[in-house]
Amino acid sequence: MLRLPTLFLALALIVAAPLAGQQVPRKAGEWTIQIPGGAPISLSEYKSKPVLLAFILTTCPHCQHAVELLSKLQPEYAPRGLQILASAIDQNAASTVPLFIRYMHPPFPVGFDEVTAMLSFAGYSPALLPHMPIMLFVDRHGNVLEQHEGADQTYFGDQEEQNLRKSIDALLAPPKRPLKNPAPKTTSSQPRP
Repeated sequence: MLRLPTLFLALALIVAAPLAGQQVPRKAGEWTIQIPGGAPISLSEYKSKPVLLAFILTTCPHCQHAVELLSKLQPEYAPRGLQILASAIDQNAASTVPLFIRYMHPPFPVGFDEVTAMLSFAGYSPALLPHMPIMLFVDRHGNVLEQHEGADQTYFGDQEEQNLRKSIDALLAPPKRPLKNPAPKTTSSQPRP
């Protein structure tokens, strides 16, 4: 029988293991979204563009609300270079996505993929489906800078739109670069001539 501290340690390792792949920043890797009635699109097609990649379930009310917010934000942030993409992972997504598109009218591509592929790409254990939606903020260099899961009520709660705007603004911000030749620091307290 496991002692109580050993049991807590084992549980902590089980819980922490799926989170290791969700560390940010990290390289996004390649991702392809199947588009109903069209050619698949891949994340690499948007190289040098910041991308908000949303994983959704078409029947999930939280996902539908997130898509409504993203539909509002895409036209606003597109002139600054943002591209939003959504990928449904429903069991019958090939048939539900066209209906979802007709109902929601998103101004960005919405396609579908296999749930196991999404779990691997987003760094989750294949044994447990996380709360949806899942948002990945991918910079111009293909790095995931932020990742948020639907269970995070501090992100997806009452302040969801403000949090999305904050994450998008951070994604679109110019990279901070150190000065090439900073002026030498003076340690003298005497005034310069």
